[in-house]
Amino acid sequence: MDEFTATASMSSPNLSSAKQQVERAVGPSPWYWKTFPSFTASGQRFEWTHHGDQGSVAYVVSLHLSQEPDKPRLALNTYCRPFLVGENCLGIWCPEGRSIRLACFEASQLKTFDLAEIAGWFKQSSDRIYAVTSPTADLEVPLNLSPGTHKIDVPESLRCVDELIVPTSYPAKSNDEAAFAIYVFYLRAGLVEVLPQRWFTASQYQVGKQWITRVARDEETQRMVGECFGVGIFQLEDDGCRLERWLERK
Repeated sequence: MDEFTATASMSSPNLSSAKQQVERAVGPSPWYWKTFPSFTASGQRFEWTHHGDQGSVAYVVSLHLSQEPDKPRLALNTYCRPFLVGENCLGIWCPEGRSIRLACFEASQLKTFDLAEIAGWFKQSSDRIYAVTSPTADLEVPLNLSPGTHKIDVPESLRCVDELIVPTSYPAKSNDEAAFAIYVFYLRAGLVEVLPQRWFTASQYQVGKQWITRVARDEETQRMVGECFGVGIFQLEDDGCRLERWLERK
């Protein structure tokens, strides 16, 4: 085996693994609803349903018990993403106003409701999450935090989560400033790290039509890998702010 073949054989699995990790990462509702985790809490199996792109509950994604598909217990508007919290809780993060909201629900305590209750409501509302049952924890972090690491007051029920990677729009004052950022929440430690994506600017990309949909941490390199809608799959440099290379271009 020559040197080129040996190098290619070693790098190809890494490239494939990185792409697979991005494809497994949870993306925003409703477009990536199939990436949402089905899970078991208190012995009950929970699953997700997308209600299509027509009608009074268009684009809504709801959570239900596997044996009760017609009895939703949680409904998500656009740009929401669920994440697991411990053994029995479900977290949801989403942009809300000028903040990133993290809410936590005890899954087994979620009460059922009729979809008719929210028919047309999400379309008229800026609210992202609907549930009859109140969350056990709610946290909001401003979208305009400066780059770097900040202390945050994390509710106890969210502190079992080590790391949550949140790609979000970011206020740019010019076409050459970062229009997107990655917020890395270290909830157990009560910290959030703000990583402006200095490569993603209005002068280089069509902000709005092109956007960072999901990001994961590569298990082998520990670098951030992610997907930019309409562009491709990328890998960031060690600082988490600059583009190192494209793993795949559209």
